[in-house]
Amino acid sequence: MSPENSKTPEGDPLVSALREQIDAVDLALLSAVNRRLEIVRALHDHKLERGYSLYDPSREAALIAGLQTANGGPLSDDGVESFFRQLIALSRRELYGEEEAR
Repeated sequence: MSPENSKTPEGDPLVSALREQIDAVDLALLSAVNRRLEIVRALHDHKLERGYSLYDPSREAALIAGLQTANGGPLSDDGVESFFRQLIALSRRELYGEEEAR
């Protein structure tokens, strides 16, 4: 093994600083996802009380389209759609214990 291949990022101040930034963003994402779940639960409870349908495909499509328009990158439009479709599916699993509760 060459000396370059045996190098590790441990002790590199830039690596440490960037990892700290990633950790902070991850904590912010976790907090945001938990808050989103709380709001979605309140919305779904309200809809159930009034007999409204929980699933609105046009709302989901409009949400994703709006987020793609608002996105300044570097995440691609496909990435925006994939991320939010996964988040929506996760929300359904967390709220209902199902993959596609509608």
